[in-house]
Amino acid sequence: MDFLQQTYYGNSLQTWLTAVGITAGMMLVFYLARTVAVRKLQVLARRTKTEIDDILTAALAKSKSSLLTILAIYIGVQVLYLPSVVGSVLDSISVIVLLLQVAIWSNEIITGFLTRYRERKMGEDASARATVSLISFLSKLVMWTIIILLTLENLGVDITTLIAGVGVGGVAIALAAQNILGDLFASLSIMLDRPFVIGDFIVVDEYAGTIEHTGLKTTRIRSLTGEQLVFANTDLLGSRIRNYKRMSERRITFAFGVVYQTPYEKVKAIPGMVKTIIGSEEIARFDRAHFKGFGDSSLDFEVVYYMLDPDYNRYMDTQESINLKILERFEEEGIEFAYPTRTVFIEGSGNNTEPS
Repeated sequence: MDFLQQTYYGNSLQTWLTAVGITAGMMLVFYLARTVAVRKLQVLARRTKTEIDDILTAALAKSKSSLLTILAIYIGVQVLYLPSVVGSVLDSISVIVLLLQVAIWSNEIITGFLTRYRERKMGEDASARATVSLISFLSKLVMWTIIILLTLENLGVDITTLIAGVGVGGVAIALAAQNILGDLFASLSIMLDRPFVIGDFIVVDEYAGTIEHTGLKTTRIRSLTGEQLVFANTDLLGSRIRNYKRMSERRITFAFGVVYQTPYEKVKAIPGMVKTIIGSEEIARFDRAHFKGFGDSSLDFEVVYYMLDPDYNRYMDTQESINLKILERFEEEGIEFAYPTRTVFIEGSGNNTEPS
């Protein structure tokens, strides 16, 4: 077949047909590989509980037909004799196409992981949406920056000078916006370290309240008196935070005194009475009760117990119940609570004394 040997643009017709056949074959291979791989991963994803295979399946499904076609054409034309300039252009195009496809896969993987993370955390912390959005933006910004720099390098651009210039500009921007950037990174620290979440009751220095919202720059707290307190994230993390919502138990200490006229046997029995009273409470665990010392006008006792529920209202209900039971028992035993008294001795008028 002599006509197959006819030359067109430096290549025989047979060579051109071979290039077309290779291109068509590679297109078929790419499309079949994508279809089969996606279906296999979908089947695997339904059988497993992990999220990685679901994310990889979604990423692979984002393989663009147009990009696969360009790669197939590039592979097909490798059998052709092409001018060096044309070959260089095709090499650059193929690398750019490959980088673009990698960027699309990476973008889908980042989105998949962060979306699932946000869905898990939304039930615990409603403010996770803003922070996850920030992480998503920063991750994609870094990824696309790398892709663009690699593309420019492939096109023959000297990126060393460009990176140096961007670095200097970045330092200048960072210095100008250091407070804002500090709050942004503090927001990331709050999300990752999770010292508190929405609904937690915290105390920061002399301020106390319930977390309402954690944003990219500030955290808002509803105080006990009703007003809203707004903290910069950096200031909040630089303070000592007491998170009462995460208490598993609440340690309670209280004291009382009885009059000095109380008989010895009843003074000795008081710790046991208190122990029995606290033991009768459902969510209280007795620790100790002691005759602590001799006060100016009372025999002093100290009691320690633990609340098994950190809720403050339940603690106050329990303490009230304990106080009422102690009052009732002391009335039954004839034990009197002490109050401040003073006895004045007057000389020169016999042995008379005058209490006051």
